[in-house]
Amino acid sequence: MTANILILNGHPDPVRKGLCHALADAYGAGAAEGGHEVRRLDIATLAFGFVHSQGEFEHGDVLSDIAAAQESIKWASHVVVIFPLWLGDVPAVLKAFLEHTLRPGFAYNYRPSGFPEMLLTGRSARIVVTMGMPAFVYRWYFRAHGVKNLKRNILRFVGLAPVRDTLLGSVGTRSKPQIARWFDDMKALGRRAA
Repeated sequence: MTANILILNGHPDPVRKGLCHALADAYGAGAAEGGHEVRRLDIATLAFGFVHSQGEFEHGDVLSDIAAAQESIKWASHVVVIFPLWLGDVPAVLKAFLEHTLRPGFAYNYRPSGFPEMLLTGRSARIVVTMGMPAFVYRWYFRAHGVKNLKRNILRFVGLAPVRDTLLGSVGTRSKPQIARWFDDMKALGRRAA
């Protein structure tokens, strides 16, 4: 079964093509090999700023790059979010993108009960995170709070499920063969749209 896959590269550097860019390339290549349709957004290249108020969040103008991103999210059956861990969480540019994109009326609606009406159901997601520390330390000692927040309080909040994660740790000390295995793993996940 083929899928429509949207890859969101959340690395904040729009120029330097590092590990997150290469992982996104590998996932996309595997997805194409698997016969899936693929779209990719490099978040740092889009034109948007920060949301400054609740009023702007709920009723502000939707910028053209954000409208295009929303269209790609609607199109997608599987969303892949790739980013480097910064201060234990997503980089600010990725969080700002999510605040612009996953607004009321598009991603969810308010209900009197306080529980949202999820508008993005029927889509799955995978989170891929790179980090300097060992992944098991982030997962077990720090309890992966940044990934849990993205998974539970953002993606699942708007209806994406299941949401799986891949944590890639100690990136600064990995050998070239070890990193090549990560690319192979990304290609395999892309082929399966997993």
